[in-house]
Amino acid sequence: MLLLAVVALLAIVSGCGPGAAATPRGDIVQTRQGMLRGVVAGDHRTFSGIPYAAPPVGDLRWRAPAPPPEWDGIRDATRAGSSCAQPDGGGGLLGSEDCLYLNVNAPADTSVRRPVMVWVHGGGFVSGNGSDYDTTRLVQQGVVVVTVNYRLGALGFLLDGDDPAAGDFGLADQQAALRWVRDNVEAFGGDPQNVTLFGQSAGAFSVCTQLASPQAQGLFHKAIIQSGPCADLVVTAEVARDRAAQWASTLGCADIACLRSKPVSDVVVVDQEQVSTPLGRLRDMPWVPVAGTAVLPVQPIDALRQGAAKGIPVIQGTTRDELRSFVADEYDKRGNPLTAEQYPQVVGQVFGADAPAVLAEYPLDRYPSPGIALATLLTDWGAKVGSCAALRTDEVAGQTTDVYGYEFAQDDGHRTDGFDLGAEHSGELPYLFGPANALSDNLIKFWVTFAKTGNPGWPRYSGGKVLSLGLDRIGEVDFAANHHCAFWSGRPA
Repeated sequence: MLLLAVVALLAIVSGCGPGAAATPRGDIVQTRQGMLRGVVAGDHRTFSGIPYAAPPVGDLRWRAPAPPPEWDGIRDATRAGSSCAQPDGGGGLLGSEDCLYLNVNAPADTSVRRPVMVWVHGGGFVSGNGSDYDTTRLVQQGVVVVTVNYRLGALGFLLDGDDPAAGDFGLADQQAALRWVRDNVEAFGGDPQNVTLFGQSAGAFSVCTQLASPQAQGLFHKAIIQSGPCADLVVTAEVARDRAAQWASTLGCADIACLRSKPVSDVVVVDQEQVSTPLGRLRDMPWVPVAGTAVLPVQPIDALRQGAAKGIPVIQGTTRDELRSFVADEYDKRGNPLTAEQYPQVVGQVFGADAPAVLAEYPLDRYPSPGIALATLLTDWGAKVGSCAALRTDEVAGQTTDVYGYEFAQDDGHRTDGFDLGAEHSGELPYLFGPANALSDNLIKFWVTFAKTGNPGWPRYSGGKVLSLGLDRIGEVDFAANHHCAFWSGRPA
């Protein structure tokens, strides 16, 4: 009987009947939790919906991620798991609390061990889904790519209760995913000693926080930060506790036990009600990582000053016109384009006593419209994703590690109600995860070369100069001068 059982198991793994060659099946992988069946498609194979932690439901809501489940037999890994619970934009719920899944896309050829790239999605820490990104073209250049879901909104960043991950559950999830990669990626042909953590927007801010977190030390070896500088986002524990108390009161709760009893739909609807205008959301995002916790003891920029990125090469950059889409959403998409009369009023509301100096630096007659003027100065200023915040990150991190700065400058002619979006926030994503063209080929080559070697193939950051990336030109630009960073130096972000 034992012999028959062994023969049956070999048949499952190899896909062979009696007398056939016992070669492993490429769509079957053995992980520490159990066996997975994925999909082989030509030169790559994908495994989707892999649990890297226990579902954070019931008593596990607002607790550090627990170990993933184990299973017998072969688990189907041909479909992505649920996105994490988030607002649907209309007062309802998308996704589920049972969402701590990741996806692995790997070359079909496993004869050599490949560098690993772990992608953290953006979405303002309130939306997004790892499985939304097609990583095939990256994989075809010889890397294993893992995309990750993590808890969002209040479920991910509420500072309440006594759990050691309180305030930063979403970051703890990302670390659990990185531990899963460390323990399992070799089975997919990946090298656990060569892991690049990369992300965009909230995903980029997440990379910054993981650089700063002692709990992530050793879990990745290179970092790519796309439109999420390590400067001006993370809130203090004091602010987060006040926010949590105010938020809990809207659900009629005075303690974490009460909050755990609430339906997830109620939690997400309250989240949704707290999201204001696009610019307001950027200035005061409702749920972000918290500094002063066990997961994130200090602000990321301070951790970089203390050498947290030492020995971890970094690519860090932004798009040339980061804030244009936010200004368009605030005004043009709402049917009320910013007027010349409103321009100084808005600048005054944002900058107070410093407004005259800002208006002198960005006079309206220099720009094609008031909206473009406002978007330009906000992009340069550095509100969360701005240019001069990126420059500060380059300067600080560059003291202890190799930093490669870039600016994505491709203008694809997108417009919102006549407003030219330029090289907008997220503009690089279609080139990294979409169809092939000359710019996407170069972008993917740079990113993959960096994952393999720690050097993307352009000079390290120095003196305010970065690499500009566009279809018509790839070359060095004076980023500091182009974005008025000398003017913004010393002014509060």
